[in-house]
Order: sequence, then C-alpha cells, then structure tokens
Amino acid sequence: MSNPAPKPENLLLNLICNIAVPTVVLMKFSNERWLGPLWGLVVALIFPVSYGLYDLAKRKKTNFLSVLGFVSVLLSGGMGLLKADGFWFAVKDAVLPTCIGALVLATLRSKRPLLHEMFYNEQVVDVARVDAVLAERGQRAAFERLLRRSSVWLALSFIASAPVNFALARYVLKSPPATPEFNAELGRMHLLVWPVIVIPSMIAMMAIFWKLIGGLTKLTGLTTDEIFRTEKK
Repeated sequence: MSNPAPKPENLLLNLICNIAVPTVVLMKFSNERWLGPLWGLVVALIFPVSYGLYDLAKRKKTNFLSVLGFVSVLLSGGMGLLKADGFWFAVKDAVLPTCIGALVLATLRSKRPLLHEMFYNEQVVDVARVDAVLAERGQRAAFERLLRRSSVWLALSFIASAPVNFALARYVLKSPPATPEFNAELGRMHLLVWPVIVIPSMIAMMAIFWKLIGGLTKLTGLTTDEIFRTEKK
C-alpha cells in the first residue's frame, strides 16, 4: 500500500515568513530608531528559519530545495553578523547555484540522481506504476536517457542563474555592511530576486518537469492522470 501524500504546504504562511516579514523588517525597522542594523538582521532571519523548522515538524518531510533555502538563509545571516560587504553576498549568491548545478551533474551516475529528489519522487509521481510499465515495455534504458537529458538541462538552469545572482547583488548592495542602509538594500534585493531570478528559474524548472512527464507518457503509454500520484478518497 502506498504512503499517504504529505500535507500540502501553507503557501500564504510561506510567503509571509520568507518574504513579507523579513523584507519589512530589513527595510523599515533596521534603523537606529527601532531595532538597529544588527538586531534588524537577526529578527528578519528568525522568521524564515523558524518557518523552515515549523514546516519540517508539522509535515514531517523536507526536500532538496527547502534545505537549499534554509542553508542560504543561514549563510546570509552569518555573513551579515560578520559584517561581510556586498561583494561576498554576491559571491555567495553565485556560488550556491553553481555548486547545485555541478552536484546535479555529478550525481547522474549514482543510484539516486538529484532529479529524482526534485521531480521524480513518490510524492509527485506514482513511481511504482511507472517503473513497472517501463520494465514491461522494455523502455527502462530510454527513460534513463530522458532522465540524463533532463538532468543536464536542470544543471544548466542553475548554472545560468549564477551570473544573474551575482549581478543583482552587486547592483543592489552598495552601502557599508552592518548599517541600516545595507539592511534596507538586503530587503530590496529580497524582493527583486523574485521577478528577476526565482520566477524565471521556476518557469525553467517547470518546463523541464513537463518535458520529463511528456517523455514518460510516450514511453509508458500512461496518461498524466495515471503518472501523477493522486490522493485516494
């Protein structure tokens, strides 16, 4: 019997804790009148970190992208407390996606490529059914080739975002570190990163996902309703 699907994430709470509150704190409450630059940064970071721990405890699951976001928040907090200037924030924002892309490529020959964790997993796809049909039709090798191609495109999408991340950070973060102005710029970058980087990256990842699903429908003859895992009533 398959495991029940995990509870869906609370998207509104996610947006409030990871975007809205940190941005408001950094931009409006990090001056000397309120929290000051140090405590403004600390308070802003408390919300996404607390949400990540809360969501893990409530839903009893995590994923690669959630861990990545959590690590990024901790790195940003540590660099802020160490008073690193904008250049090092830009380096961090460029190195992380580059490392992810390299890791996706490095795991291609492993038993569990990262693409399995991000797309082809039991929470999204009825993996047992798809694997059985692939074996029955003798299409396992063709699926592995499809998975490798999709992984390469996924890696390239991460690597391509690195220079954009670097350029955005260098453009926005210009004030001296550990100042209210610098925190306000962090808040501004927190907002700009969505239309400039996150949304285009999500579109690219969804395109890769649907290309993978389209390939699966051809290889297996299953419909998308049969491929995707649906909750049994």
